[in-house]
Amino acid sequence: MSPERSRPWPVAAFFVLTGVLHLTVARRFFESIVPPWVPGGPKRVNEAAGVAEIAGGVLAVVPGAERHARTYLTALLLAVYPANIHMAVRPQDIPGARGVPRALLWARLPLQVLPILWVHRTVRGRHES
Repeated sequence: MSPERSRPWPVAAFFVLTGVLHLTVARRFFESIVPPWVPGGPKRVNEAAGVAEIAGGVLAVVPGAERHARTYLTALLLAVYPANIHMAVRPQDIPGARGVPRALLWARLPLQVLPILWVHRTVRGRHES
């Protein structure tokens, strides 16, 4: 495998693993961070997010689909951002956020741009630089 084609594999593995966690051992945590105003209910929203993350991880390694994968994964990361905001605003409602310093929950919000940059720098086609 060429170095160019190996670059998206860590991104793909990250999204597939995160998707699997949404559907298995971390299910309750991810359901707890779904904001109450999101339609569909926490269970259904979490399941959709898990499947979407797995699909995005797979798409990241499909030759020729790199541009679509970047767009899809960026949209996905933006779509789940309200859950991160909810965790910062209402940590008392989220078992996994209780005890985490509130400043840390707020400080991590601007860092959410890093996964988007990671996707855009690593999910590239053979002829893209």
